Amino acid sequence: MSGTTHHHDHHDHEDEHQYDYVVVGGGTAGSVIASRLTEDPSVTVAVIEGGPSDVDRPDVLTLRRWMGLLGGELDYDYPTTEQPRGNSHIRHSRARVLGGCSSHNTLIAFKPLPSDWDEWDEAGAEGWHADAMDPYFDRLLNNIVPVGEADRNAIARDFVDAAQDALAVPRVEGFNRKPFHEGVGFFDLAYHPEDNKRSSASVAYLHPVMDDRPNLRLLLETWAYRLELDGTRARGVHVRAKDGRRSLITARREVLVCAGAIDTPRLLLHSGIGPRRDLEALGIPVVHDLPGVGENLLDHPESVIVWETEGPIPENSAMDSDAGLFVRRDPDSPGPDLMFHFYQIPFTDNPERIGYERPAHGVSLTPNIPKPRSRGRLYLTSADPEVKPALDFRYFTDEEDYDARTLVDGIKLAREIAATEPLAGWLRREVCPGPEITDDEALSAYARSVAHTVYHPAGTCKMGAADDEQAVVEPDLKVRGLDGLRIADASVFPTMPAVNPMIGVLMVGEKAADLLRGGETR
Repeated sequence: MSGTTHHHDHHDHEDEHQYDYVVVGGGTAGSVIASRLTEDPSVTVAVIEGGPSDVDRPDVLTLRRWMGLLGGELDYDYPTTEQPRGNSHIRHSRARVLGGCSSHNTLIAFKPLPSDWDEWDEAGAEGWHADAMDPYFDRLLNNIVPVGEADRNAIARDFVDAAQDALAVPRVEGFNRKPFHEGVGFFDLAYHPEDNKRSSASVAYLHPVMDDRPNLRLLLETWAYRLELDGTRARGVHVRAKDGRRSLITARREVLVCAGAIDTPRLLLHSGIGPRRDLEALGIPVVHDLPGVGENLLDHPESVIVWETEGPIPENSAMDSDAGLFVRRDPDSPGPDLMFHFYQIPFTDNPERIGYERPAHGVSLTPNIPKPRSRGRLYLTSADPEVKPALDFRYFTDEEDYDARTLVDGIKLAREIAATEPLAGWLRREVCPGPEITDDEALSAYARSVAHTVYHPAGTCKMGAADDEQAVVEPDLKVRGLDGLRIADASVFPTMPAVNPMIGVLMVGEKAADLLRGGETR
């Protein structure tokens, strides 16, 4: 048992601190849960966050500076394993800062579609259907607004007009105002248009209360590396502070793991919770055999088509990708089955690797797979908690080749939009893949080799019914077979929502807070 084997080595200088709840991860869901639980002044909560505060950090809080955060000091930066049918060079950014990936991303804000929640319910996440989840959107404290008029770039406006005409899809003003199927328009963002400030989970949920709630303790730059279990009950978590000191933070009531779709399963596996055979192979003592930990790794893969423009394009923008398009190719699909982000920059990082050049001025359309069918897995390669886990997304490995075909369709539709005024007038030539590449096989090879991620890993501790062998948590978010331990973050997603998942994660946080307080919203 981890509780006994590791105790003696540093027990003498390991301080113990106790709280009612311990939240591991001050990210998108963790910020919500900590804020909601501490509304009750009699409840004490510690938040363990591996990164620094985002307070007074313009490099974090200014939305249009998001690209500067990728791969930098606030990024855990996870590589992917060899991808025989995809791009093996993708690095998955995960934010090492208060607010988590909502402090790091583009804050595109989509309420998951009703069909996304209903799919969870059908997959065994009973009670998570759309009617039950919808009210949580209205509770969110984030400032969710359409892209501000001043941020609406002229070429992005012309893209919206061209897509509307080329594909005969409706123009959408405010994708979250009503359930949508397809359409083109400017996104809703969680930001403050007047100063381009993020309305991240930390800005919305923690900044207003962190200085005046003595019952809320933020342990920043503090890294959680192993859960402490007493039999089948989670007692707390072992952490290492910035200065290297180790301590045990214990919970009178529950430990909530909100470390995200990569670090949550990583923490469980290093704590001896996961597939027995994998843990034994690494010499990690098995505390609880749970085969689903790290399985069902989901993402939204995306490819890119780039054009050179006739010259520079205007600078104004909320974050370089303010408009997008949703298409439904299959009329039987409950929601959109192909999505595009429109980038006001030539997005050539991946094409350059296979020989394409970056034009001085350009734009991109990025076909994206809303409901990907490939499933990957996350696993440890070492018993040392410092060693990053392996991420094998198994991109484009689904049996019917649905994922790759979706990107091929996307490149063809993107070309139709680019040939349509008023966008066509801006464009000088297609840079990549290049107009000469037209047959499906060549388009698929190109689309897969330059594919990238929009950083939506999910599913690695999926929620499901009590009899689902692969489920890690039950619909109350409790880890199967253990007490005092729940998970609330994108790792519990049984399936991928068709849209950017951040709002879904915030809603999971609000629902988790309700479950913990013992009440359900009706």
